[in-house]
Amino acid sequence: MRELIIAFGLFLFIEGVLYAIFPSKMKSMLKKLELISSGQLRAGGLFFAIIGFIIIYYAKI
Repeated sequence: MRELIIAFGLFLFIEGVLYAIFPSKMKSMLKKLELISSGQLRAGGLFFAIIGFIIIYYAKI
């Protein structure tokens, strides 16, 4: 559970830093998300979730 809290904190930190350093680019990127279909977003999210799981799995071994 501790690792999950640390991972969530790290996620928030990285996300916050990106918005703080590149606010206009982040707004532009979010507007571009509207052009991508839900299926493509779902597939991309699943892909990154699997990659993240693999990284965590190998880091724990």
